[in-house]
Amino acid sequence: MRLRMRRRLRSGHRPRARARLLTALAVGAALTGGCSPARGGSDEVVPAAQVAEPARGARNGWRLVWSDEFQGAAHSRPDRRTWVFDRGGEPQWGNHEWQYYTDRPGNASLDGRGDLVLTARRERLRGMVCSVGPCNITSGRMTTKGRYARAYGRFEARIRVPRGQGLWPAFWMLGANSDKVRWPGNGEIDVMEVVGRQPGTVHGSVHGPGYVKQGIEKHTALAHGRSLADGFHTYRVDWMPDRIVWYLDDKPYGVARSGRLRRGQKWVFDHPHYLLLNLAVGGDWPGPPDRKTPFPARMVVDYVRVYAPA
Repeated sequence: MRLRMRRRLRSGHRPRARARLLTALAVGAALTGGCSPARGGSDEVVPAAQVAEPARGARNGWRLVWSDEFQGAAHSRPDRRTWVFDRGGEPQWGNHEWQYYTDRPGNASLDGRGDLVLTARRERLRGMVCSVGPCNITSGRMTTKGRYARAYGRFEARIRVPRGQGLWPAFWMLGANSDKVRWPGNGEIDVMEVVGRQPGTVHGSVHGPGYVKQGIEKHTALAHGRSLADGFHTYRVDWMPDRIVWYLDDKPYGVARSGRLRRGQKWVFDHPHYLLLNLAVGGDWPGPPDRKTPFPARMVVDYVRVYAPA
């Protein structure tokens, strides 16, 4: 998610065009027909990713190779074969954020209707230690690190963001070589970030060497003062060896190109990245929540999908 400083309810039932889950497939099946990077890239797919049925996944020249549709019983955990949890509070996130991440179902669970819900709550749990803020907010942050990573393709999620000052939902990616190459040398791709004080604007950005504090950022806003929290929207990037293109509801709104970097900047998006979903609260960019910020606050994720060229 955006690293400005040191480093970084749904009402009623809605119809869905949802790909049916087939099974959890092993590495070889997930790689079949995958993207073939033209410049030093490679696919890295770890077992137990949930892969949608290929016959139902192809669209507009892209073939679905990995997804999580978040099917499961209400209050159950996300699939631990696919997701791992980051836990704890600052200073490890580097943005002076207020939330303390947990792996409890109260902060990250399925709703029984095909959604993942990340929930930020005003509460103080035993053992919470925070370097900033009142240390009375819990939330959820999930990643596929060590479970699934990929270089190049189409990465998208359908999400309803929460409403309120100080809330900071994000869908993003980090270089899977992070254990060997420190940020930002491993690369960061922010597919979607929304801050509560700009309820109608989505931000997409990349961070790498030479564009750390202020990444290469693109953004767009809904027309007529509408809020992204009013409904579900699809957030996406198409990642190719020489460029990354951002989309909101299938409409492109920005592009970063390897050939347009400034002196001292380096393109580090030629290797697999893993996925992250989180709901942050407070921090250098969104600012703190206020008395009107509703808690619990919920980030609802309908699906996360990854496509390769068909």
